[in-house]
Amino acid sequence: MHSLILFASGQGTNVAAIIEHFRDCPQTQISLIVCNKSQAGVLNIAESENIPSLLIDKEAFHSPFFLEKIKSFNPSLLVLAGFLWKIPDHIVEYFPQKIINIHPALLPKYGGKGMYGNLVHEAVKNAAEKESGMTIHYVNEHYDEGAIILQAKCTIGEQDNTEQIAGKIHQLEHFFYPRTIEFLLQSR
Repeated sequence: MHSLILFASGQGTNVAAIIEHFRDCPQTQISLIVCNKSQAGVLNIAESENIPSLLIDKEAFHSPFFLEKIKSFNPSLLVLAGFLWKIPDHIVEYFPQKIINIHPALLPKYGGKGMYGNLVHEAVKNAAEKESGMTIHYVNEHYDEGAIILQAKCTIGEQDNTEQIAGKIHQLEHFFYPRTIEFLLQSR
């Protein structure tokens, strides 16, 4: 049995794609959804799917209690799906090569602190990039610098605005993230 803990800060579209992908997969369970924003749409998803959720603040996030809580689920993977806080070093050290993240650009371009969501798409548009994409990578002690697991690309047209770029990236994310998680679980 594989246990996944999903971390999200926003609407939860990637969380929804992951839940849907594993819905009929009895050997994989989404054990917990961790969120740091009380108004985040992902909490509604957790409730409607009857998945336990944990709303955390910065103090709780860095506390030994939080690590113990996560450990109690014996997770196969910690999956960041639009989670905006940097994972504390002690958690990264406890779960080496077991924490993955998705980033809405082709790292190492457009990564690092403060580069998320539409800020990334605006930077891609302002640089007149001809392509963008998404990166799935392991989490280490630095923003967006862990080993790359998978990248997928899409073309960016001159007329594409940031919403259109975001739509293309979401399409890639929703297809590749659940399948990459499945692959990583099968290879463990």
